[in-house]
Amino acid sequence: MTLDAPMPADLRRWVTHRLPGLANAMDVLDVSWPRGDSRVWRVASGTAAAYVKLSPTPEDFAREVRGYRHAAHCLAPGEAPRLLASDLGLRAVMTSPLPGHVVRGFPLTADAESRVHELAGRLLRRWHDHPVPAGPGVRDDIMTSVARKADEATACLARTSEYLTEAQRELVERMGRELPRLAEDLPLVFRHGDYSTRNWLWDHRRGTHSLIDFEKSDHGIAVEDFVWLCCGAWPTNADLRPAFLDGYGRGLSDTEQQALPLFTARLGVSYLDAGVTRQEPTLVYRGRTILARMVHAYA
Repeated sequence: MTLDAPMPADLRRWVTHRLPGLANAMDVLDVSWPRGDSRVWRVASGTAAAYVKLSPTPEDFAREVRGYRHAAHCLAPGEAPRLLASDLGLRAVMTSPLPGHVVRGFPLTADAESRVHELAGRLLRRWHDHPVPAGPGVRDDIMTSVARKADEATACLARTSEYLTEAQRELVERMGRELPRLAEDLPLVFRHGDYSTRNWLWDHRRGTHSLIDFEKSDHGIAVEDFVWLCCGAWPTNADLRPAFLDGYGRGLSDTEQQALPLFTARLGVSYLDAGVTRQEPTLVYRGRTILARMVHAYA
């Protein structure tokens, strides 16, 4: 998805200094996602190529760098890009390219789609299983964050109630009451934070799956990494959830099965509230669709 934004001059100088092979006749292609804070370019010259990303905030930059380091320890070569260089002042990271297509929107046969989800489950399990030292108070911080998200969703409900069915309102109310309590018994891991098909690459020639984009990676609750799948992929194809969980190597616990639709409902009412506030029908539709799906999942 190309927006054709020019690469800033200081960033271009940094790129050519870090990768001298790109200094002459460097081709720059904007490959940002169509949202305001996405700034990514593919740079190439001859056979040399790399991706360069500007993080929106210092916190995003720190998470991105830590995520690449985590990937280097827990994933096999070729399952994630290599971090070639980073600069805190620019909030820039430079990474190696990977073969394959972004899975979201890429036409797949039913068998290939199930295979991709199985491989994605396997990769996420290795990501989750590789420990990252957590400082004191991390669990308390995560529980505080869950409580804050529940409160924010309750506030969103107050502003969007007229757009929802009674069952959808009851689900969001239940989320506000029950999610903080359920979170106390959920396993904590180092999360990817945005484990959605837009961050999966599929190389159909080699039959391999890989992962990109680590700016949301951080300590958190394991089942939160299933939210995008729960609201987007799994409701449209009943075979994808078992394929993913088979790859992941375990089913969801009873507590996780209760919590996942609630985490996902929180996302849905957040989208709805943003859409109503900004008068963006696409976000309103997305929010209402997620909530309708979660009502069905929770029934």
